[in-house]
Amino acid sequence: MSTLTAVAADKVPDTAADDLAGLSGLEQLQRIFHDPKVPPAGLGHTLGFDHVEIDEGRVVFGATPDDRVYNPIGTVHGGFAAALLDSATGCAVHSRLKAGQGYTTLELKVAYHRPLTRSTGPVRAEGVVTQLGRRAAFAEAKLTDARGRLYASATSTLLVFDR
Repeated sequence: MSTLTAVAADKVPDTAADDLAGLSGLEQLQRIFHDPKVPPAGLGHTLGFDHVEIDEGRVVFGATPDDRVYNPIGTVHGGFAAALLDSATGCAVHSRLKAGQGYTTLELKVAYHRPLTRSTGPVRAEGVVTQLGRRAAFAEAKLTDARGRLYASATSTLLVFDR
């Protein structure tokens, strides 16, 4: 690790992970979504994601694409949709975890159905768990606009582990 990387890493704010360690995944997400004392996740904050709904095995994020997430060809960068879908699938699995468990995405397959633009308006990414095993979880998500039109969909394989 270079000195520059080490210095930058020291400046990254702590997350609430230690404070939430004794809670189930659903309890952790409820605290993250609703407790103003718990800092928002960095990526979601940076990209303007909103917490919309949370249930066991199901999570919905919302966002409104704008110029900050455009690519050089005049549409929203595919990474914006992928990040929303990855967050929705990951947090859907997170909501089913027991205290002391963690997860990480092993694979994310995204299909883009139509381009997002600033005129698309608000979108929502709904993620659901399709299978949760001892070591692997599977989830899927859809990204839709306010009229229910499909913009992107994803399937995800996640590794479940003890923390």
